[in-house]
Amino acid sequence: MFQGRSPDPGDSELHGSVPKKKEGTLRVGGQAVIEGVMMRSPNSMAIAVRKPNGEIVVKREGLKFFSEKMFFSKLPLVRGILALASALVLGIQALNYSANQALAEEEKPPSSWTMGFTFTVALCFGVFLFFLVPLFLTKWLRFAIPGVAESGMVFNLVDGIIRLIIFLAYLWGISFLKDIQRIFQYHGAEHKSIFAFEAGEELLIDRVKGFGYLHPRCGTSFLLIVMVVSIFIFGLLPHHLPFGYKVASRVVFIPLIAGLSYEIIRFADQKRAHRGVQILIRPGLWLQRLTAREPSEDQIEVALRALQEVLELERRK
Repeated sequence: MFQGRSPDPGDSELHGSVPKKKEGTLRVGGQAVIEGVMMRSPNSMAIAVRKPNGEIVVKREGLKFFSEKMFFSKLPLVRGILALASALVLGIQALNYSANQALAEEEKPPSSWTMGFTFTVALCFGVFLFFLVPLFLTKWLRFAIPGVAESGMVFNLVDGIIRLIIFLAYLWGISFLKDIQRIFQYHGAEHKSIFAFEAGEELLIDRVKGFGYLHPRCGTSFLLIVMVVSIFIFGLLPHHLPFGYKVASRVVFIPLIAGLSYEIIRFADQKRAHRGVQILIRPGLWLQRLTAREPSEDQIEVALRALQEVLELERRK
């Protein structure tokens, strides 16, 4: 067990601050899955899922690709692109495993090919919805909104605002789905567990549940930063580019935008105790109120199991 200080009431997200991160703490991240949580460290991954009969099953393994020990994984921008790619691959694997385990015994789980195809379609749909649809809408609105047709800055600002509106509307809409609400609770359990570990707290349910469920180094905050960074990146492109080139740029520049966004959120996490940084990360924490919920003790138990398993793998390295 890892032990440290007890949760400070000021650490709660209800009190408007973020717990301090203990120096030298192993970097651990995670993802909520179907009835469970996936945790990953620089070289290991563990998935814990609660089956319909109440049993917690675990899958754990070393990471054989995009290891943070590789030299290029430490290069600015490059590490963000690799982190995004590995998160997508591991996320699909984790969701596939959790879907298989969370189903009742008599239900037939989806095949790996089915899950892979589903997430490929979902990824393409996400690029279309959040990058291409705003561009087309901005083009159609260029004569209705003053300055859009003449100014590249105004064009990209309107494009970015539309992108943010679509993104927020999407998150708000899915938050009403019962199954998604369960995943959002596991998301909160993941955050609490990581907060406790970073603070050096003992990884017990009673200790962990006192921490906040909104974390600055969260995928939701990352996506919000992506939306904002994209406004500035696309604003650098010549305004009079043919429309087809603008469409292509929305896809081609995604890796660069992801890399920059990763560096921003990494910096914010390292400097989270600084008052100015806490103000800057506040919008991301607000947004997490849509994607993370207060978990039950049973859900925290699952998240802690995944975290403990991945830490055990790291200790053996």
